[in-house]
Amino acid sequence: MSSEQANLNTLTAGLGLHVVAKPIGAACNLDCAYCFYLEKQALYPASKDLRMSDEVLAAYVRTYIKAQPTPLVEFVWQGGEPTLLGLDFFRRVVELQRSYARQKTIANSLQTNGTLLDDDWCRFLKQHNFMVGLSLDGPRAIHDRYRKDRRGHVSFEAVMRGLKLLQKHGVDYNVMASVARETARQPMDVYRFFKEQGVEFIQFVPIIERIPANVERQSGLSLAGPAVLDRNEPNTAITDWTVLPEEYGDFLISIYEEWVRHDVGKVFVMNFEWALNTWIGNPASVCTHAKECGRSLVIEHNGDVFACDHYVYPEYRLGNILTDDLSAMVTSPLQTCFGASKEKALPRWCQECDVLRACQGGCPKHRFAQSPYQEPGRHYLCAGYRKFFMHIRKYLHAMTTLLSYGLPVTEVMKAIDGPLLINLDAKDVVTARGERDGQ
Repeated sequence: MSSEQANLNTLTAGLGLHVVAKPIGAACNLDCAYCFYLEKQALYPASKDLRMSDEVLAAYVRTYIKAQPTPLVEFVWQGGEPTLLGLDFFRRVVELQRSYARQKTIANSLQTNGTLLDDDWCRFLKQHNFMVGLSLDGPRAIHDRYRKDRRGHVSFEAVMRGLKLLQKHGVDYNVMASVARETARQPMDVYRFFKEQGVEFIQFVPIIERIPANVERQSGLSLAGPAVLDRNEPNTAITDWTVLPEEYGDFLISIYEEWVRHDVGKVFVMNFEWALNTWIGNPASVCTHAKECGRSLVIEHNGDVFACDHYVYPEYRLGNILTDDLSAMVTSPLQTCFGASKEKALPRWCQECDVLRACQGGCPKHRFAQSPYQEPGRHYLCAGYRKFFMHIRKYLHAMTTLLSYGLPVTEVMKAIDGPLLINLDAKDVVTARGERDGQ
């Protein structure tokens, strides 16, 4: 699954740290138009083989388990495309994890485009309880618009074959759907397609990238680096595939309106789950909408450790797993300042916003817009985020009320047709038409 999924990691609060592993670096069998990671191969021009060595793998598994203060250690394997490494690599992963686990519980997640999955892969993933994040953007025309290989061949059929194999073998999976500009204009086509395919867990990821400036081009990169937060960002030119702010908000709203009427408790859209979680007062369960970041690191194929999945740039390199202590890297002054800057650099516009607790300014990489007060550090998607969070507040309030009375949030679907009367003694719900729960 994405590095944004359930990655709130506050070491000082005892919640641990989170590392996303890139054991094949940026190598991939696809050449998706909007991918932000493919360009990272330019950072390792001397590396002919981007495969993580056994030395680095063993050091990473051992160190990560040891550094994790929680009883559960979650390994996330991404790329590039990690299945290019083959099954033997992941058999070695499981073997090393068993060797170093001690009394800790190990969990694994694998983010894949699904094109290389077969029966052997799925049997292995099921046997070892891997959670699989499958990259699938929607029906054929939407998916194939951006997700092609280097020869221009489309990938929809291969991905759907992978999806059916995951379902056939009972592998736990979710779908990560990227929302690019054209995708955002077809919300119902996307959502209803997933329901038709039996997908129950979905995460929508907005695509935001800027055209590179000279400094990035000179480094061999094809996209702009992270935004500056302490002054106005000079480069605000976005790519053609970047989703437009209000259209992204409308995309989420359209799907939410269908979901809240028919699918609560049946389909789990992580963007909606996150919103409810923060609304009821829990800490954010995704780094994008957490107050601070800095506890979700990335390890590249050669052992280099970086501040974040979206900050794999030389200036954000924290060290190497073969020579540096992982706990020291995550608590280093460089990483501590990086994490704290997310909240400290919030413009007044954000601090006064009605939906701040849901948004928390968004990912710092994409805070390259100016606020209406002419301040730097406003998120590019601000208008879309605000539109979405403002729209769903009434539903979040209703769900919170239901939870406070010990009732399931699925009852909110009945409130669409009129007020609900809650019998506090019987702990049941009566609709405005006098129908009781279950009738």
